[in-house]
Amino acid sequence: MSSEPIERRVSYIGDRLRGSRCRICGREYFRIRDYCGRCGRSSIGKMEAIDFFYEEGVLEACTLITEPTNKFKKLGAYVYGIVSFHNGKVRVPGRLTDKIVDPKNLDLDELEGRKVVPRFRKRHAVSKSDIVPTISLTFTFSDEYYPYQEYKIEPPKKEYESPGIVGYGVYVSKFRIREGSLERSVPFIDEDAVTAAVEAGKLALIHSGVDNSKIGKLYVGSESNPYAVKPIASKVAQVLKLGEEEVDTGVQGVDAIDTEFACKAATSMFKDATALAYYPDAQTSYVMVIGADNSQAAPRDEPGGELDFFVGYGGCAFIFGKEDVIAEVEGWYSCTSDTPDFWRRASEPYPSHGGRFTGEPGYFKHIIKAGRKLMEKMGLKPSDIDYFVAHQPNVKYPIKAAKILGFKEEQYLPGLQVANFGNTYSGSSPVGLASVLDIAKPYQRILLVSYGSGAGSDAYSFITTPQILDKRGRQKFTVRRQIESEFKEFVDYNTYRKFKEGL
Repeated sequence: MSSEPIERRVSYIGDRLRGSRCRICGREYFRIRDYCGRCGRSSIGKMEAIDFFYEEGVLEACTLITEPTNKFKKLGAYVYGIVSFHNGKVRVPGRLTDKIVDPKNLDLDELEGRKVVPRFRKRHAVSKSDIVPTISLTFTFSDEYYPYQEYKIEPPKKEYESPGIVGYGVYVSKFRIREGSLERSVPFIDEDAVTAAVEAGKLALIHSGVDNSKIGKLYVGSESNPYAVKPIASKVAQVLKLGEEEVDTGVQGVDAIDTEFACKAATSMFKDATALAYYPDAQTSYVMVIGADNSQAAPRDEPGGELDFFVGYGGCAFIFGKEDVIAEVEGWYSCTSDTPDFWRRASEPYPSHGGRFTGEPGYFKHIIKAGRKLMEKMGLKPSDIDYFVAHQPNVKYPIKAAKILGFKEEQYLPGLQVANFGNTYSGSSPVGLASVLDIAKPYQRILLVSYGSGAGSDAYSFITTPQILDKRGRQKFTVRRQIESEFKEFVDYNTYRKFKEGL
């Protein structure tokens, strides 16, 4: 490990909270060890790797940092402390995140002794030419917005003839900005598209019960990658420990790749994931698809600032396979045209908007065609479909599209989430699908039609199975919980823009 770049060495340990356990005496270490300090030479070859990323810890002691060093100044005041795992076997330093600290109204004694859950975040500020430093030594209280959930690998019970969704997870920030009757999710200052992708993927693994080593393919769709050249997917695969891993090299046996097609960068890969799951081999038993975005928009007083009334932040992940399927993929149809309704040129910080091209020739032409063609192909009428979910750049567009296609309120309202989170871009229609899966009964049909500017649409038909009820109890952090949580925090516009700038 000593010959590798320092950021690789730090992230390899800290992103996943990797440690070691002695098989002889059970002593644990927060770092990779070849031998046990207690058992000595007899423990060589008998140390096992462990991760604390999916564990719940306790904040044993903490202090308030009121004057951060340069790299942490953007955080303002923050709480730093010692977190213990496994009844005190391991203690690690860490920062509390998702907290706007008011030093005058903070009682540190009330924080100590509370349970916390690890969160994957950016570590500190760097220049734009540097690698973005990340770590999972950041924590939030597990009895607040983001609950602790055990990741328990479950042996599969049933194999289906048709592949489909075997698990999913949605993550949006606790911070919101209110626009009249609408709310939007906004990232905390140490969050970005990568952190949302990791959180969503982690939740999907917990919900599915799938062994992370069995996921042989990962797609991460986003248009807000913090890098112009460097994938999000490699970081997500490492943190979530996807695919079989060689402990000596730290290299996972997984194919991880980024995709980009505006707001359908994730849904475009649903059909690819289905195909790979239909013909599984030793490496691709399961496929994970994530849509995550820190949606971009210029400030309102600059050109293009009209987008800043609707953009949101978050991620949504789905795992596809043939075992313990909760929603089978029944069919799909995609369409594409070169319609310049929305774009961002290389090196430009904010996207440009095509104005009149956004509606009829962009969104509606593709959504309506994809939806109608799929129903024609499958011989379906609107009355044969229980739920309809469309891409949601605002409230009006998906409602109008639903009515044109012949759907009623009871079919499209359950999946309409833009008024709660804003337009989460690659996560937009996937979040709507997840909100429907949260409430759907067995043997119900869901029609999903995504849209990506530039332009194209993907239409999918899903049929839920009885196992959707078996897995429902595993997911505490539902879409509804994130909408109704008493721990949401509303911020003003200036604070929101500060968060968007990031570390």
